Amino acid sequence: MIPFNKVVLFTDTDGRARFREDPVDLTEGTPAARLSPVLPAKGLQLRQSPVGFRSQFHCTDAPQWLFVLQGQMEIGLQDGSSRVFGAGDHFYSADTLPAGATFDAALHGHWSRQVGDDPLVTAFVKV
Repeated sequence: MIPFNKVVLFTDTDGRARFREDPVDLTEGTPAARLSPVLPAKGLQLRQSPVGFRSQFHCTDAPQWLFVLQGQMEIGLQDGSSRVFGAGDHFYSADTLPAGATFDAALHGHWSRQVGDDPLVTAFVKV
């Protein structure tokens, strides 16, 4: 069985945001339509970002799934690396501020930006 690949943006032990990939076993459903177990969710929020959008460094307030519905989104990390996510891509954003820390834009979080000629449309699933 091929697992679903969950891209995770998380806060590492040094306080910096990083990416990792975790498998999600598809143990439900049928051989023709494998499903994960039902995952918890609290709400859905949609966002449209215009061409040219770019955020400052920030942390995620609370863990959430982010699905790109249209356009492309680049996520940049403090180490200078970045990843681009296109329509149909996702990641689990869990790079929250470490307990007791005060936000430092030179250490914590990630930035995001719209890439290309199309507005960015995303869906946030709050967990």
